[in-house]
Amino acid sequence: MELKFRVAARIAKPVHQVFEAVANPAQLSEYFTTGGAQGRLETGATVTWDFHDFPGAFPVYVIEVVANEKIVLEWQASEGEAPNVADGELTDADYRTRVTMSFTGLDDGRTLVEIAEEGWRENQGALGASYGNCQGWSQMLCALKVWIEHGIHLRADMYR
Repeated sequence: MELKFRVAARIAKPVHQVFEAVANPAQLSEYFTTGGAQGRLETGATVTWDFHDFPGAFPVYVIEVVANEKIVLEWQASEGEAPNVADGELTDADYRTRVTMSFTGLDDGRTLVEIAEEGWRENQGALGASYGNCQGWSQMLCALKVWIEHGIHLRADMYR
């Protein structure tokens, strides 16, 4: 069994605008990285993302970027919640998972965004962590959609 998932959404904006909303740290910080993002997503870069629900900036390794088409990144895998579940902390593992974001312009002017993540080890903790990341990427797509289409900050003050 291979632990992986894919989520997708259609965003009512042109592909370049949607791609920039993800690649540009100032825009990403508006709707997703509630604690801020540092560094543009470019091939070979290491950037940092911070979230109020999982405080502490952590590195994101950008493997490949094809403008308006694809972003591939890796980050530290986790394998389930730490003993103090109330803190919402995850136990880091000694490997990375890979995230692939695809951007496809649709005939009606919208953009299809697909996000896939894979690479967890096959154990119960990693399974739980993969579910959490699937939820997180689904939230990211929802937050992106309402922010870029309607200017609504869905995650504002959600975690503090």
